[in-house]
Amino acid sequence: MARDPWFDNVKFALIAFVVFGHTIGLALVDERNVAVYTFVYFWHMPAFVLLSGHLSRSFAWDRAHLVSLATTLLLPYLIFDAAMYGWREYLDQPQSGPLWLEPHWSMWYLIVLAIWRLATPILKLHWIVIPISIPLSLWAGTLDLTLFDIPKAFAMLPFFVIGLHAKRSWLTALTSWWVRPIAVVAMVWLWRSAQPESLSEWARVAFLWWDRSYDVLGFGEGESYEIRLRLLAMSLAGALAALSLVPRRATWFTQLGSASLVAYLFHGFVVRYAQTAEWFDFAPDHPTGALAVAAVGALSLTVLLTCPPVARRLTWAVDPVGSWQRHRRALQPTG
Repeated sequence: MARDPWFDNVKFALIAFVVFGHTIGLALVDERNVAVYTFVYFWHMPAFVLLSGHLSRSFAWDRAHLVSLATTLLLPYLIFDAAMYGWREYLDQPQSGPLWLEPHWSMWYLIVLAIWRLATPILKLHWIVIPISIPLSLWAGTLDLTLFDIPKAFAMLPFFVIGLHAKRSWLTALTSWWVRPIAVVAMVWLWRSAQPESLSEWARVAFLWWDRSYDVLGFGEGESYEIRLRLLAMSLAGALAALSLVPRRATWFTQLGSASLVAYLFHGFVVRYAQTAEWFDFAPDHPTGALAVAAVGALSLTVLLTCPPVARRLTWAVDPVGSWQRHRRALQPTG
């Protein structure tokens, strides 16, 4: 079956915004940059998780799927969490949490996705799981737990199960001509909501990380439930709007989208180095320039890491077992 270019377009667009979100995080020096950061965090990871849910629909508790999960998620998690831990130690960047038991920085996605996938045969049994996931998300904010980022797994679960139960035709309908003006309106609304003076009236940016307990965030439990429920709705609207605005046809970046995991796992080492190297020390005096550098730098880094010549070499670390098997098959004589 031919690959749907829209899915690869979405993967590239979302990973580019992941890289941009982490990069602009080094230059939050004025209200406009903070608003851009908040706007991106409203929807980029919820959209990523929703897409992950949809692409997990075929997962089953059989040998082939369990082996694939172990080699494409758990093994890379062991490799990259250790690598990120060692890299940040080398850079003398403060960090806490034992290796592998508490995901280090962006490595949470691998272990949390593995948890979701293991639960997929249960989560896809009935659509009733979608409304059930909402109180679970609210409850997750009461947990003072860092093991495997379990609170984040529950907090973002609604996006995963929505993607899991979404039919392909529903996602295709998002790119209809009449949906896109609505998507633009939704994005404008989120942009206005991301302004510091607007957000500070009812929440904090840290709510959008989905891993902080309500106590840490400094809000009462009842108020926090209301805030998280509101953010779930806003982030879902933003995620669907973002998916709607991605081109349906093949583009110059379609092929790059297939290597989105390579970019996800490797970009953090560059961003963490940029922090230590003080690449954005000019930001307080030139906030607009810092925003532009973050945008251009993030896009350039994403293109570099996903371009086929680079991605092929880095895939050995991202999927060592699969790469070895493909290399072995390539060496076998034919005929």
